[in-house]
Amino acid sequence: MEKPIDKLLVIDDNEDILLAARLLLKKHAKMIVTEKDPQKIPALLKEHQYDAILLDMNFTKDTTTGKEGFYWLEEIIKRHPKAAVIMITAYGDVEMAVRALKSGATDFVLKPWQNDKLVETVIAAVASKKGQKEQTVPIFSKEKHFSDQDNPFEGIIGKSQAMKNLFTIIRKVAVTDANVLILGENGTGKELIAKAIHQASRRKSHPFVSVDMGAITTTLFESELFGHKKGAFTDAKEDRAGRFEVAHKGTLFLDEIGNLPLPLQAKLLTVLQRREVVRVGSNQPIPIDIRLICATNMPLYEMVGKNEFRRDLLYRINTVELHIPPLRDRQEDIPLLAEHYAQVYCQRYNLPHKTFSAAALQKLQEYHWPGNVRELQHAIERAVIMSDESQLQPGDFLFLLRKEEKDQLDIQDYNLENVEKLVIQRAISKHGGNISKAAKALGLTRASLYRRMEKHGL
Repeated sequence: MEKPIDKLLVIDDNEDILLAARLLLKKHAKMIVTEKDPQKIPALLKEHQYDAILLDMNFTKDTTTGKEGFYWLEEIIKRHPKAAVIMITAYGDVEMAVRALKSGATDFVLKPWQNDKLVETVIAAVASKKGQKEQTVPIFSKEKHFSDQDNPFEGIIGKSQAMKNLFTIIRKVAVTDANVLILGENGTGKELIAKAIHQASRRKSHPFVSVDMGAITTTLFESELFGHKKGAFTDAKEDRAGRFEVAHKGTLFLDEIGNLPLPLQAKLLTVLQRREVVRVGSNQPIPIDIRLICATNMPLYEMVGKNEFRRDLLYRINTVELHIPPLRDRQEDIPLLAEHYAQVYCQRYNLPHKTFSAAALQKLQEYHWPGNVRELQHAIERAVIMSDESQLQPGDFLFLLRKEEKDQLDIQDYNLENVEKLVIQRAISKHGGNISKAAKALGLTRASLYRRMEKHGL
């Protein structure tokens, strides 16, 4: 049988790791070179052109920060860009491995590895470098998004490089139990990403429980998340499990985590540290086993600096950070998304199939989309319902164009209350729903902006 790997280099300062890799991979590689001293990498690269290089993240001189691993990754890519570089890392270094992917690594494996998984990873990495990835792992095709019910990326549509990078990181992070923090503007699909992580994880057969932290009142926080005993308060007519218990063995998704007040942040942190909850009205701790995913559109690091968010809680929830790009930064995905939603709404409303003219797609790609994918979805739904033609034209999206023209702040009404409301709306729209940035642009504190929003019913 033809071996899929021609030349393989393994670099690790642990001789047991080198021996285990050689014994495992010799059936799949024509030649394997192992080396414990990373300083010999330049000489080894001069001697051979390797298909794949397994590179440890940490060496004896620097056992924790990964600086040596990043340095040699950069050197390998510089000298031998066609090689597939697979980083070897311990479980606790998942965040560094994700950084390595962004720095040019092809993939990473966790120590101690599963033999089948290591072989599969190395072969797939070599195939991807040889341009065979589309044939072996076609997860980015439109058909997979529409029809494959087992696909963890169901409903997440994109062929842009930004989305491909995001899919790669999701696949790698999902198989671990690392806590994930998803950052992105309103409407970018943070919950869809959280569900994709759950579906690609070992916990997929257990519950995915979503909690909107911005919608839970302070008085109900403990009851909703930790549960309560019968009689604990006036309306507690029976024992009730909280969201943590319901998510046991599965995934707990805490959306809008940035809206949680400081006193409640402390209570949440205690539960995450102890891995147990105590129901309201009880003193009996209940162990919990959950994978935690959090999301927000708020600048948590700025909030930490202003003492609005606990630093220790931020470190607890962001083992790995995922940044979802706004729609305006991935314009090549807009035609795919538009066609998908047109198909969805034509089926939902029992309408004939509708296509897009080239001019209509161009208009959609030129629009700023402050509301991101959610705004695009609603725009397509409205156009599908209102149009009588089989092909959608730019005129079917005039409401978007008028909306964009209004961003120039053409004030016709000089009533100060109305002007203030208009200015606040424009600032929030301009900053993609990010309240902190809008407040800064308006010269207000976040609290002041929230009060004005409440006054104007925004």
